[in-house]
Amino acid sequence: MLAQAPGSRLVLIDAMRGFAILLMVIYHFCFDLSYFGLAPFDFYQDRFWLNFRTLILSLFLGLVGVSLVLSSQPRLNARRYLHRLLVLVASAALVSLASWWMFGERLVFFGVLHFIVVASLLGLLFVRAGWVNLIAGVGVILFATQYQSAWFDTPGRRWIGLMTHKPPTEDYVPLLPWIGVVLLGLFAGPFIRQWSQTHLQGITGAAPIRRLALAGRHSLVIYLIHQPLLIGALSLYVKLVS
Repeated sequence: MLAQAPGSRLVLIDAMRGFAILLMVIYHFCFDLSYFGLAPFDFYQDRFWLNFRTLILSLFLGLVGVSLVLSSQPRLNARRYLHRLLVLVASAALVSLASWWMFGERLVFFGVLHFIVVASLLGLLFVRAGWVNLIAGVGVILFATQYQSAWFDTPGRRWIGLMTHKPPTEDYVPLLPWIGVVLLGLFAGPFIRQWSQTHLQGITGAAPIRRLALAGRHSLVIYLIHQPLLIGALSLYVKLVS
C-alpha cells in the first residue's frame, strides 16, 4: 500500500497490488457473510481461509518491500515518503477506532496498516542490503514460525509476534514473521523492476491489467472504504429480509 512516486511507477507492481486488493475484498465479503450469519465459514480454524489470508498478506507485504526499493530510485523523495507515512498512521488509527466501536475488546491494535507503518520505517534501513535481505528474510520467517514464548503474550509485546496464542483481535499482523516477507520484497524489488521493464511492455497494456493497476494505485482508499460499504449493504439486506 505504500507506493512509489508516480514518475517511477510500474504497471506490473500496481496490477499486483490491485490483484491483492481484489482478493482482500473477496475475503472480507465472505467474512462479512459469516459475521451476519449468512454463510457457515470458519475464518478462525478452517485451513482454507487461514491460508487465503496468508496469501493476501504475503502479496501486500512483499509489495511493500518492492515499492520501497522503487521509491528509493535514484533517491528517496523524503517529503512524499513522510506524507504517505502520515496518511498511513492516520488510517491505522482510524481502523483501530472503528474496530473498537464494532468489535469492542477485539479491536485491531496492530493490523496490516499498523504493520506497514513500522515496516516502512524499518525497511529504509535495508533498501540497499541486496542479498542480505534474502538471507535475513528467510531466516526471520523460519525463526518466527518455529519459536514462541509466553514472554511475548503480554499486551505491550504482542505487536512483536512470537506469541504462544493469537490475541483477541480481528486483524493481527505482528512484526515477526511478517517483516521477513518485506525483506524478501526488498530483495526482489530490483529484479522485478528490471524484468518488468524488459519483458512486459505488451502485456501491461491489456485492459484487465490496466484495471487492476488502477485499483492498485488507490489501494489504501479501497482498503478503508470497502468494509463500511460491504457491512452497510449486508446490514440493509438483513433488515429487509428479516
